[in-house]
Amino acid sequence: MQRSLRAGFAALAFAFLGTGATPAFGQAIGQGFELERGGRYADAASVYLTTLRTDPANLPALLGLERVLPVLSRLPELLPLVQRARERVPDNGTLRALELRVYAGLNEPDSLEAAARRWAAIVPRSDAPYREWALALSDRRMFDDARRVLLLGRRTLGGGAATLAIELAELEQRLDNWEGAAREWGHAVAAAADMLPQASSQLSETPPPQRARVLTALTSADVAPRTQRLAAELQLGWGQAAEAWRLLEQSLAATAPSNETATALRRFADLAGAVATPAGHRVRGLALERWADLVPSPLAERARAEAVRELLDGGDRVGARAALERLAADSLAPADAKGMAEAALLEVLIADGQLDAAERRLTAEGTVLGGDDRVGLRLQLARARAARGELDRAAKLLAGDSSVAALAEQGWIALYRGDLRGATEAFRAAGPYAGARAAATERTAMLALVQQIPADSLPELGEALLTLARGDSAGAVTALRRVAANLEPGGGGGRSEVLLLAGQVAARRGGPPNEATAIAVFDEVVRMGGPGAAAPAAELEWARVLVRQGRAAEAVQHLEHLILSYPGSAFVPEARRELERARGAVPRS
Repeated sequence: MQRSLRAGFAALAFAFLGTGATPAFGQAIGQGFELERGGRYADAASVYLTTLRTDPANLPALLGLERVLPVLSRLPELLPLVQRARERVPDNGTLRALELRVYAGLNEPDSLEAAARRWAAIVPRSDAPYREWALALSDRRMFDDARRVLLLGRRTLGGGAATLAIELAELEQRLDNWEGAAREWGHAVAAAADMLPQASSQLSETPPPQRARVLTALTSADVAPRTQRLAAELQLGWGQAAEAWRLLEQSLAATAPSNETATALRRFADLAGAVATPAGHRVRGLALERWADLVPSPLAERARAEAVRELLDGGDRVGARAALERLAADSLAPADAKGMAEAALLEVLIADGQLDAAERRLTAEGTVLGGDDRVGLRLQLARARAARGELDRAAKLLAGDSSVAALAEQGWIALYRGDLRGATEAFRAAGPYAGARAAATERTAMLALVQQIPADSLPELGEALLTLARGDSAGAVTALRRVAANLEPGGGGGRSEVLLLAGQVAARRGGPPNEATAIAVFDEVVRMGGPGAAAPAAELEWARVLVRQGRAAEAVQHLEHLILSYPGSAFVPEARRELERARGAVPRS
């Protein structure tokens, strides 16, 4: 801090010399500064004093003495020099302020007040005398006197609560009175919109126990809209995104749209970008959408496209859909932007279950969608139709599509119909890498299950899997257990595999009743045994449920049994990892 202050003083000194001082004086001041920086304060003082003998009003020399003489316990020497300079240049505010600081440093409050009042009489409309007077007192930790001076200046100068509000706010912060600081910053922001960033930055440091009082001070019934915006920014920074947006909306409703409104919305959106929560994303999207109404094209279209992404990330599909519809219908939007908006809108419609509306837009003539977007969206729509049980409509959407992704989806449609042979052929044709990794893994597991069932067709299994796809996991567990009961027991009949799936679904649901069901199903699969992978997989899942229930000792027994009974199983490495975790959870006796 001291190094930066000295650099600042040096810059001030050389700037002053550039206004007319001779090169010799400039060299002398530079020499004094270098001596001062090297810690040779007495030598630096000598250089500055020599300069003042020739030029009594040399400001860099006087400021240099203000720095070095206190270190040498010689501050009283500075007062007559400052008074002589002030007499020569009575209108120089920097010299007047220096005089006040010297009186404060000498602990002469009466002389300090007299000098400040003389200065105020010369410039009756300026707040500088009161500000510098208060700062001089504050630097001496005379905070009550500093507040008295600032309030005196406010009364004397008039101009309302905004007069000297910044100085009062900073003083209250030094006293840890954040509520008082908030009121003063609110006055400053109400008077000048460009004070908002500084006020927000200062008050953002409010300690958590005082934040509620700060917000109350900034949101009382009589505050200005700009002050409400300050409160909104603070709430946003403190993680209260939804409440912050409500405050901002209130402030915007109280004023007519203007450049200031647009600036406030853009700033709020930028600040919300640092709030990595769903609520943060949502309010950023809302702010961008409002901002887009106030700016010209193409800024507006880009803002709306960005707003859509933020609203979707924030879980607000309704808001995203409204923004997309506006963007898609905007005649000024570029073709690529309209195509992106249309594709995103269709994704929202599909996610919301509005499949008929999505299909109408997807198949409409003159659509702005690109070819790849149409293919991908048709696949999403077919998947949604199939999950709803509309298998014929899903199949119709995929007719003529020979891509591996379409083949994979056709396999699911066949499976939901109970056509096990058709599902197997489609899954094999799609291969193990079609689609995302999770989808490919699920498809591979389902293919392994179907291959254990000797029948070519099993409508009951298709109905059970369709129930699961619809999100009815409880109904799916019951249906799958019913299907398993009608299959041949032992290896090769598919009974163990279907029961294993039922147990896994029940375990994922969680909760005591579902976990009890899962354990009962896993127990049945383990007791059936057999050469396949179902038994070790069931015992591994059983152990995981036991660990979640806090029954780690029992889980250890099952994992050890799995490792010893099925040494060649692909589940053994995973069982060993679970065993280490389970052992770590067993209390020591």
